[in-house]
Amino acid sequence: MSNTDTLKIVSNETKNSAEQLSVVTPSIYASIFSKFAAIHKMDMSGEKELARDLMILECSNLTSMQVQASKNVKQLSKNADKAIDAIKEKDAKALSEVLKESQELRAEVEKLRESMYKDELTNTFNRKWLHDNLLADDRSTFIESGTLAMIDLNYFKMINDTHGHIIGDKVLIYISNELKKSKSTVVRFGGDEFIIIYKKGISSSKAISNLESIREDVISKKLKSNISSFRVSFSFGVTEFKLGGDLEKIIIKADKNMYEDKKKIKKRVTGI
Repeated sequence: MSNTDTLKIVSNETKNSAEQLSVVTPSIYASIFSKFAAIHKMDMSGEKELARDLMILECSNLTSMQVQASKNVKQLSKNADKAIDAIKEKDAKALSEVLKESQELRAEVEKLRESMYKDELTNTFNRKWLHDNLLADDRSTFIESGTLAMIDLNYFKMINDTHGHIIGDKVLIYISNELKKSKSTVVRFGGDEFIIIYKKGISSSKAISNLESIREDVISKKLKSNISSFRVSFSFGVTEFKLGGDLEKIIIKADKNMYEDKKKIKKRVTGI
């Protein structure tokens, strides 16, 4: 993995972690960044060059998104004008062409949305997606009811320390793909933590049963590295929430349930 690719991952994880804090000063942000850089063994020797690369990367991403968004808005305006003219002229052929162009534009908009809302490593949704799609304008309360599950990998530091962070990244990808079998929304909350949002109608007992089934399948398999094979497992906590429920309070409750589950599962799965 190139230093630029690692930089993207470290930058993304730093932003996710910083979002959990009420106040973030430059020194705090730098400390968080350094922690994730160390985890991914990123070369920090050329600090000035790294800062420059980070700035270029972020500016490039923002500029690219702004340019594409601007193009999409202009094209939408043109298509609307064309559609109005075609309707006035009763030109079915022109209207058909506008429809085709609009469908292509819609696909471009979806690609842009996907780049904003996906975690780069695991291809799950990120926190921004959670905030923009499931929370009210106050960014703290849910706009509908459902069930939330908090998932945390067990012995993940041991995996990184024993097999290296490249294997650790592959484990995160593997676990995220297994969690997607829940057929519900999977969000990478940060580091080795994930959230699953089950839709209204799926009770906490159904969610627990679903996750227990996924976990048993995960525990039954052995993963391989250059050193040896090993097992992975995760713990989870589940809680239902209502429309208007406070995200922070719901996460705290799910987190508490998850740590109770972790005590039990670690008695059964004692390592990797």
